[in-house]
Parts: sequence; structure tokens; C-alpha cells
Amino acid sequence: MRFTRLIPLFVTLLAAAFLIVPAILSILAGITANYFRGLSSGLTLRWIFEVWELYSGSIFLSLWIALCCLVATLLIGVPAAYWLARHPGRMARWLEEFVSLPLSIPGLALALALIQLYGSHLGFRTSWVFILTGHVLYTLPFMVRSVQAVLAGMDLATLEESAASLGAGPWQRFRDIALPGAMPGILAGALTVVTLSIGEFNLTWMLHTPYLKTLPVGLADAYASMRLEIASAYTLIFFVMIVPLLMAMQWASDRARRLTR
Repeated sequence: MRFTRLIPLFVTLLAAAFLIVPAILSILAGITANYFRGLSSGLTLRWIFEVWELYSGSIFLSLWIALCCLVATLLIGVPAAYWLARHPGRMARWLEEFVSLPLSIPGLALALALIQLYGSHLGFRTSWVFILTGHVLYTLPFMVRSVQAVLAGMDLATLEESAASLGAGPWQRFRDIALPGAMPGILAGALTVVTLSIGEFNLTWMLHTPYLKTLPVGLADAYASMRLEIASAYTLIFFVMIVPLLMAMQWASDRARRLTR
């Protein structure tokens, strides 16, 4: 009986090792003087400095696009989620499916559609805003769903009716009731958007130009053209950026789930 209880723990540890060990080996390769000799060759930060010299522009571009993507999804997604939560019905369900449509389309296909539609506008095609457009299309459903789920669980209609009876206008009700109540969902959606934007590869690979490489595209370029130590050091930098966001996203999601119970 006791052995049976240990089976789930064993399976969990095995799965964790299957996922974590390759990441650890990749990180070690990024701080090892010579990958083929292993740790016996000594540890060094040389490869990390080389990655920074070669790809710092890609890293800052990814951060800038992720920040702009967050602002765009907040400005579009929060009011959209508020309207969907405030007006449930058949039309709202159809709009929800329409907003979620980019998630059912492969990133390469979505990027190809954008290229076909806007590819002739050279100024736009070669701008970072073109990549931003793809990221907003891809991440907007996550913001809308996160905020809408929280608003749907707080009996928004009753709260707004009470506020309206006290003389609060539409904007005041949105500002003083909907926004504070939706804050856990906004936070969870924001972290999701930033994380997905920084790590998105398939769509960005089709939309980028040689002068506009984001962090994941630069990582693929490093693995394709550089020494393994360089690519592994790049992976280490990627982990340092992504892992804290993933942990914060998990915390925000748990908090939003508790508040909607």
C-alpha cells in the first residue's frame, strides 16, 4: 500500500528530471570553457559576454515588442472583456470565438496571411510594428479570456446596477468597479502576454527581417551558425528572462483562481 502511494511521486520526479536535465546540461554548456571537454575545462562567462555583444539588439527588441504588445492588448482586451462580461448572450459567444480564432491557426499560417495582406507596404513590412501586429493578434485572446473569467465570477451586473442607482456613470462604473475587480485577471493576462511575446518563434520567424531579429529568432540563428557554447549561453540568458515571468504568471493565475471561487 505504501509503495502504491509512492508511484505518483516517482512518476512526477521522473517527468521533472526528463524536462529539467536537458535544460541544466544546456546551461552548463554556456558557462563551460570547452563543451567537448566538459566541466574539467573550467567555467567561464566568456560566452555570455559574446552573446551580449552579438545579440543585445535582439534582446532589447524582444523586450520592447513585448512591452508594446502588453500596452496594445490592455487597451483592446480589457474593454473587450468588460463588454463581453457585461452583455452575455449569443452575440458575445460568437465574438469570443472570433477573438480566439488566432489560437486555432498555426503561427506560420497567421504570419503568411499578414504578409499577403500587408507585404506590399514596404515601410510597414520592414518595421518592428509588423512583428508587433502579429504578436498582438496571437496574444490578445489570452488577455481577453483572463479578464473575462474574473469579471464573470464577480456578479458584475448587480454591482453596476447598485452603482448606477447611486448616480455613477458608465465610465465611473468601469473605473471604480470593473477595473479593480478584474485586476487579478489583468495581471495574469499581462504576464501571459509578455511571456508569450518574448518566447514566440513560429510567427516571428516568418515576419522578421535580417535587421529585426527577436530573442527566439536570434537563438535559432545562434544554434545554426555559432559554436554550441555561444548558443547555450544564449539559452541561459533566455532562461533568466523567461523563468521569473513564468513563476509570476503562475502566482497571478493562482490568485485569480482563488478570487473567482
